Order: sequence, then structure tokens, then C-alpha cells
Amino acid sequence: MQQKKQLSLFDLSMIVVSLVIGMGIFRTPVNVAAKAQIPELFYLAWIIGGFVAFCGALTYAEIGARYPVTGGYYKIFSIAYHPSIAFAINCIVLISSAASVAAISIIGAEYLGKIILPVEMQNETYRVAIAITTILIFYLINLLGLKASSKTQNVLTIIKIGLILTLICAVFFGGQIQTVAPVFKTPGNALPNWSDYGKALGLCLIAVSFSYAGYAQTINFGGEVKEAKKVIPRSIIIGLTIIVALYLLLNYVYVKVIGFEELKTAESIAAILASKIFGPAGFKMLSVIIFISVMGYVNVNLLSNPRAMFAMGEEGALPKLFSKMNAKTEVITWSLTIFTLVAVVIIFYAKTFDKILNYTIFLESISMASSAATIFILRKRTAHLDKKTIYTVPLYPIL
Repeated sequence: MQQKKQLSLFDLSMIVVSLVIGMGIFRTPVNVAAKAQIPELFYLAWIIGGFVAFCGALTYAEIGARYPVTGGYYKIFSIAYHPSIAFAINCIVLISSAASVAAISIIGAEYLGKIILPVEMQNETYRVAIAITTILIFYLINLLGLKASSKTQNVLTIIKIGLILTLICAVFFGGQIQTVAPVFKTPGNALPNWSDYGKALGLCLIAVSFSYAGYAQTINFGGEVKEAKKVIPRSIIIGLTIIVALYLLLNYVYVKVIGFEELKTAESIAAILASKIFGPAGFKMLSVIIFISVMGYVNVNLLSNPRAMFAMGEEGALPKLFSKMNAKTEVITWSLTIFTLVAVVIIFYAKTFDKILNYTIFLESISMASSAATIFILRKRTAHLDKKTIYTVPLYPIL
């Protein structure tokens, strides 16, 4: 069945933003601050992470322009390497993505639980129940079709961007006076050297990478994008520019408003900023809005990942059942259902954010490195394409 070209530049740009900005930016700065120990390393980690992400975005912009197909994240491995490698890597990607959905759902449940549940019910069991309910709601929305789910995504992404811009305004309402200067501590209280700083920076980048990850999945929509060869590169670049700018500004505000030492152990940091702006009512209001932004991340992953499974079904890497579409809605029903079930199962087996984070980044790193490398092979195999109509990465192959 030939798929309709339904996604515009705006639609795909909003998808890019939502693929990256889940709830990590509202939680991982705490982990980064604790590992960095000093503000200088904290800011450096976010700057380096943003630079690496932008370089990656430029790479995937060209990959998406050269090979715009549905399930592109599977297809590029199949073409550039071998179908068996494509199958292995995409199994890793699907599990990693399902783990991310599980992790973000748990964070959203943590925020929402603080305002809708009595104190005695604010425990792991109820957080898991809220997280699973969130996933199932968006499973049902995705069953309605791409048009309904993409429009829902646009609304949720605009809310998410508005939320972050609102939180950034907290810096104008006064900040925390730093009474204790942050000190970089080493085992045995010895003076730190470059090696100590390097190790700390490396640990920071693990959490930072989690917050910047996800944009590569944009190429899964290639077969459903209007003027894909132009729109895919533009949407990825626009999306990452928005993301990096918001992240750097928001982390600056976290430090200025909460205080660096307090940030290391703070909980619900976005709600703390909201309380600074709106008082006690702000905590509740922002907790609800944050939960809405979680829904955006869940929805976009239910949009993206089943398309990779669809491509695997088309090529026989998975049973043909996975490539079946609903004739009326064009929904990849079986792929969507299986991915949803995997995300729910992961919640039961890894119920805390930190446990999920540890192995998600490892899996994500493997897939990102190997998929970005396909650009060298794709350039050779698509050398016949008109360079005037195909986006190419600047400073190739350095970036």
C-alpha cells in the first residue's frame, strides 16, 4: 500500500523536538550537577553535549535526504551493511526506545502523583499504574491514524516549548544566594588533577547524552513527508537548534534560581522554578503541564518506532504481520501494539529512572555510532543524485 505524504515541515520539526525533549531535561540536570561537583564542569557538559548532538543532526539530515523512506532507521542499515546487521541493531534500538518511553512515563507519573495522590499513595506501585495508563492512552490515539496523532503531537510540543520558556522566566524572579562555594572533591581529599576532571566530565556526558538523544528516529518518517529531500534536513536542523538553545538557557536558570549545591540533590526541579514564579499554585499547575509534555514524548515514540518495525516486516526480518496496515487509517497496528507492550513490560522490570537510564544510554550509543557511519556508504551509492537538490553535511567527513 502506497503511504500518503501527510507530514509538513512544521509537523516534522515538532516531531524532532518531541523525540529529544522528553522529561530528561527536568531530571537529568540533578544527576549532572552531582557528578560535575562544580558549575564549570556542569555547563561544559551541556555545551559539549549540544555540539555533539548538532553534529549528529547534520549527519542525519543528509542521511534522511538521501534515503527518504518509512522505517529509514532500519533501511539504512540494511542497505549500507547487511539485513542481519540491520535486524540486530534495530532490535537494540527498539528496546532502547521502549526503555526511554518507560523512563519518561515514570518521571511524569512522579510529578502527577505529587498533586493527585495523598501522601500515603505516592509510592512505586501507583507511579507504575499512572505510567502504564499514559502509554495506553496514546496507544489508542495512534490507532486513529497519522493525521490525528501528528496533530496531537503538534499541540503537545507547543505546550512543551511554552513550558520551558515559562520556566526560563523564573530567572527574573530572583535566585538562590550561594552561601557555600562548590568544591571538587576527590577520593582521599587530594587536590584534583586533569584526570579527575576528565572522569567527572565523562560521567556527566552519560546523563547529558540521554537528554539530547532521539533525533535520529526522525528518518523513520521519510516515506510520509511532503518534499522529503528538502523537508527532512530542514526539520532536523530547526528542531535541534530549538532544543540546544532551550537546554542551555534552562540549565543556566536551574543554577541561578535553585543554587548549584541545592541542585545536586533537588527533586522536581521544574516545579521548584514554577513555584518561584507562581507561588504554591505554580507547583501544581506546572506539575500538570509537565505531565502533558511527558505525553508528547510517549506519543512521538509510538509514532516513530513502529515504523522501523514496519520496514523490518517489509523485508522479512520480522514476520510479515508487522508490515500490515489498516486499510482505512493506514495504522501499522501490529507493530504499534507490540512496541507498546514492550514499553509496558520494561516498566515492570526496571521501575526506577536511574536503572533505565544506565542501560538506555549504552544501547543508544551503539546504534547512533553505527547508523551515523552509514553516511560514508550512502554517499557512494547515491553519488548520482543532484547535489543541488540533496543536502550535504558541511566540513565532511570531520563533523
